[in-house]
Amino acid sequence: MLSKRYTIVLADRTTGVVRRFTVAVKPVLVAVVTIVTLPILIGTGAALKARYDVETLYASHATLELENTSYRAATEQLAGQIMALQTAMSDVGAKAALDPSLQNSMDKLPAMVKNRAMGGPTANTALALVTPGLNSPENTFGLLRDLLTGLEDRLQSVRSDVNKRNQLAAATPSIWPTHGWLSSSTGNRTDPFTGEKDYHPGLDISADKGDPVYSTADGKVVNASAAGNYGNLVIIDHGYGLETRYGHLSAFKVKAGQAVKRGDLLGLVGSTGRATGAHLHYEVRANGRILNPLQLLLNPRRSGAN
Repeated sequence: MLSKRYTIVLADRTTGVVRRFTVAVKPVLVAVVTIVTLPILIGTGAALKARYDVETLYASHATLELENTSYRAATEQLAGQIMALQTAMSDVGAKAALDPSLQNSMDKLPAMVKNRAMGGPTANTALALVTPGLNSPENTFGLLRDLLTGLEDRLQSVRSDVNKRNQLAAATPSIWPTHGWLSSSTGNRTDPFTGEKDYHPGLDISADKGDPVYSTADGKVVNASAAGNYGNLVIIDHGYGLETRYGHLSAFKVKAGQAVKRGDLLGLVGSTGRATGAHLHYEVRANGRILNPLQLLLNPRRSGAN
C-alpha cells in the first residue's frame, strides 16, 4: 500500500548540505490531476459552446430563410396587386373619357331615367386606415395588403359606375335620325289635315323618299310593322325606360328582336300612314312620357344624321 507521505532528500556533493522535503501524496495527486484535466475541461466547454453557437446560427438561418420566403411571396402578391390596379386604372381612365356633347345630352335626361341607369346612389366606400404599430414587416405587409384591397374595391365601384354611365350614354338618343330639314317640332301646332290646334308628340323631318333612317342610340327593335297613323313604324327600346319611334317609313331594314347600335340603318323615308308628303316622324319617350328630341341632340341646330 502506498504511503501517505514521502520524504525527498537533496544532497549537495560539494558542500555536503542535505535538504529534506516531506510531501503528502494526496495533495500532489490532486494538483497533478487538476493540471492535467483543467485544459481538457476548458477545451470540452469551448467545443460545446462552439457547437451550441453553430446550432443557433443554423436555426437563425432557417428562420431567416423562412421569413425571406414569406416576404418574397408577400412582395410578389403586392406587386401583382399593384400591376392589376395600374391596368384597371388605365382601363377606367380610357372608359371614363366621354364626349362633352353626349354628356350634355345625358344630363338632360329625366332624373328617373338616370337613377334607373346608375342604380341609385352609390355607397361611400372611403378607406378607413388603421395603423397599429408598424414595428414589424408583417404589420407593414398586412397594412399594404389591406390598403391595396381597399383600393381595388373602390376601383371596382368606380369601374361599375363608369360602365353604367357609358351604357346610359350609348342608350341616349343623341343624333339626327335622317338628313333633311325640320318641318315640325314637338308641341302645339295646327293639324295639317284638319287645320285645328293639335299637340305634335315628336319631330317631322322632311326628306326625299328613300333617304336612310338611322337609329339614334343603341337598343333593341321591339316593333317593325304598320301602325295606323304612324304608317310603317319602327320602335326601339333603349333600356332605362327610353324608347324612340320612327314613322311613315317606305321600307324596313330591321326586324323585331334585332339589336341595333347608334347609326345603324333602320329603314327608308316614306309617306305611309297619315302623312302629307315624304318625311320622318321621330319621337323620344321616357317611361311613356313624351320628350322633346331636340334637347338630346348633339347638334340641335343641324339637320342630318350622324
